Amino acid sequence: MSKIKIYTRTGDKGETGLLGGIRVPKSSPRIEAYGSIDELNSLLGLIRSFSKLEEINDILTRIQRDLFIISAELASPKGTEGVKIPKIDKSHIENLERKIDELDKDLEPLTKFIFPSGGNLASYLHFARATARRAERNLVALYLKEGVRDELLAYMNRISDLLFVMARYANKKESFKEEVWEPESL
Repeated sequence: MSKIKIYTRTGDKGETGLLGGIRVPKSSPRIEAYGSIDELNSLLGLIRSFSKLEEINDILTRIQRDLFIISAELASPKGTEGVKIPKIDKSHIENLERKIDELDKDLEPLTKFIFPSGGNLASYLHFARATARRAERNLVALYLKEGVRDELLAYMNRISDLLFVMARYANKKESFKEEVWEPESL
């Protein structure tokens, strides 16, 4: 296997290459979508670097693998159908839902909004949730402009739900109390 060159100089004028050799501006919705997914993936790697909760790390590792699949699909626009890449499907979404249900079953039911806070792990998971929501918004923008498969939209929506539950779970496991938001009286 040949070594991947880090710099190619092909993006020096504000364009980047997609699978199949198609060139697009780095500001295109497609690049914005998979760029924000890459940002989320990097944040999940940061969280794994300090998390001591094996069950959290296992879930994050699976999500990171899935995010690479999504990024590859987004880098394969119409006209590159001959490029063989794996796809996110209904089973990936169902797996996220199972993880949400497993972690949520031992948590106190929510009756009020909570601050995105707690221990370091939970706080970073809340930050990852917000980052996932931005990635989802960017994916929706691409969906509206060029179209993407519905499974990608559902998967990205479910990731943020899972990260929220993981943050709550981490606070419980690490004995941090959730801080409830109480609206101030006017």
